[in-house]
Amino acid sequence: MDADDVAEDLYRLPPVQFTAARNAQVVEAKRAGDAATARRIAAFHKPTLAAWVSNLLARQKEEAGQLLELAQALREAHRTLDPEQFRALNHQQHVVIAGLARLAGGLARQAGQPVSPSVLHEVEQILHAALADPEVAEQWAAGRLTKVPAVSTDFPGTSPVAQVPKKDANPEKPTPAPASRKAPDAAEEKRRARLKEAMKAATAAAAEASRRDDDVRRAEEEHEQATSSRSAADERVARLTAQLGEAEEERRTAAEAADEASVRVRDAAREQKAAQRKSARTSLVVERLSGGDSGRWA
Repeated sequence: MDADDVAEDLYRLPPVQFTAARNAQVVEAKRAGDAATARRIAAFHKPTLAAWVSNLLARQKEEAGQLLELAQALREAHRTLDPEQFRALNHQQHVVIAGLARLAGGLARQAGQPVSPSVLHEVEQILHAALADPEVAEQWAAGRLTKVPAVSTDFPGTSPVAQVPKKDANPEKPTPAPASRKAPDAAEEKRRARLKEAMKAATAAAAEASRRDDDVRRAEEEHEQATSSRSAADERVARLTAQLGEAEEERRTAAEAADEASVRVRDAAREQKAAQRKSARTSLVVERLSGGDSGRWA
């Protein structure tokens, strides 16, 4: 049994299934007499829901590669303090992360685990962290992230470097720099420090703008769903109201028919009693006449 193969399978499972599956693999490794592998498997941590969704996304190699390429370019822009490249990439990251977040939500639904807007918000946080930090990017690309990392705007490992001028084909003999050059050097360093801080602030602002845009988009989707649900409910109320009106009309008709039938029952009962009395009287007359006739013919 290979622990990496087991990890690949485990981190594909929804978080609710992770612990039981991991423990079963630990038992199996112990039965096979592989204590070292059992310990490695036992150390695997259950991912949060957002981390699991981001792991699903990381297995989409084309889209994952797009984010990793963007991350590398952004880190290079921070390292070289290239404002032009930075502005283009800063806009691109907004577009890429919004698209990946939508894809992540679709992948979760396909896996039978729809997620809420708050979970997708955490997925976006993971993607922003992967853009800034190569260690997070490596963990995410492996599809084994277990929690939402903190987003850094410092871009670790991207200490700014001085722009190196191109070599001249016919270099001239350097001349000693005058003492007054120290002031421009200090001013340049200060400018570069301000530029670095501005790029960090722009990165954070872009991430916040991306989150707000996604919040608006999700709110609009929820509004659309709620409006659709309300329309369906209104239609149902209209159908039930119409059915209620029909039922009330049927009830009135039935009540009128019942009242008429009740009158007929009373009339029929009265006529029945009259007929019974008449029958009794005529029977009595017949009986008397029959008795009289018997006496005459005896």
